[in-house]
Amino acid sequence: MKVLVACDKFKGSMTAVEACEAIANGLWEGCPGVEVEQAPIADGGEGFTQAVYDALGGEWVVCETLDAIGRKCEARYLVVGDTAVMEMAAACGLEMIEKELREPEYANTAGVGIMIRDAVNSHGVKRIVLGLGGSATNDAGAGMAVELGAQFYDAGGNPLMPVPAELERAKSADLSQLIRLPEVVVACDVRNPLLGENGASAIYGPQKGVEDVGRMDAILRTIMEVSGGEEVAEVEGAGAAGGLGFGLLHFAGGKLVNGFDWLANELQLAQRIAAVDLVITGEGSLDAQTAEGKGPAGVALMAKASGKPVVAMAGRIEDGAEEAFDRHYALSRLGLPLDECIARGKVLLKNVAREEAEKW
Repeated sequence: MKVLVACDKFKGSMTAVEACEAIANGLWEGCPGVEVEQAPIADGGEGFTQAVYDALGGEWVVCETLDAIGRKCEARYLVVGDTAVMEMAAACGLEMIEKELREPEYANTAGVGIMIRDAVNSHGVKRIVLGLGGSATNDAGAGMAVELGAQFYDAGGNPLMPVPAELERAKSADLSQLIRLPEVVVACDVRNPLLGENGASAIYGPQKGVEDVGRMDAILRTIMEVSGGEEVAEVEGAGAAGGLGFGLLHFAGGKLVNGFDWLANELQLAQRIAAVDLVITGEGSLDAQTAEGKGPAGVALMAKASGKPVVAMAGRIEDGAEEAFDRHYALSRLGLPLDECIARGKVLLKNVAREEAEKW
């Protein structure tokens, strides 16, 4: 019996690596002779860079940058050959900002721009792969753009700070000094446009502290209009990470790809699935968003294409989200308080995997 375990992170409880290890340990306990191969996955959000490192190796690089509210911090990214792999959350992640300091009107993505410049200037990379997700920002990538050479001006021709509260007054933009970048690949797991009822501000703004969604949406529209980005704003994924998807397309010449698909190709996941008898995947929550580009759904589709059964293991599973899988287990079915499930996640997941293996 050969099994491939390809899990994403259980947010707040386990990294993708830890989740795969917990399941593998449970399988070995329940069926000692089983062969288990582990392939931690990610879809572009937190853990994306680590998943690439686990698969491909490379050199970790630490650079000085800024967090979403302008405080000095250090962020690390990966250099693999001539490619830099990074995630925006390493510089401008929501979890880096204390709840009482979360003010999206005064947050920006300057730290991401600094990371990109560091990769180009210090390491001469020929490709940058940047994962989106977990952002504290809602600035359409304006902060990043200014770090790369753009400038926004008010009606009097005065330069503006690249934060939404200032950019509300923007009347023009100069993109002529943007630095030349290598190929930029944007790994994204959502399909939202920049603006409107399904856009960055409406769908993701409130979880970052946006109180007036209409006003914030109008600010993003202003950024789009003064910089001539109307066409780009409609692209699926432009609204990712507070509109950083738009910013990377418009200001950095980026190309949006599904984060899971890109990583699956790098991991040769299809070939590895074809070589096993069973696939196990999962993440912290399988819900309505799972089918919209999330890793476990991608794993399930690949397994089905190879005619292999696929089992899902998750912290919680919403009704309907289980339909892509042959069998499924949710830690929430144990009836434990959420805090306990999170704290004991590794042990509980191992026990669930053992339960599955004992049936073989």
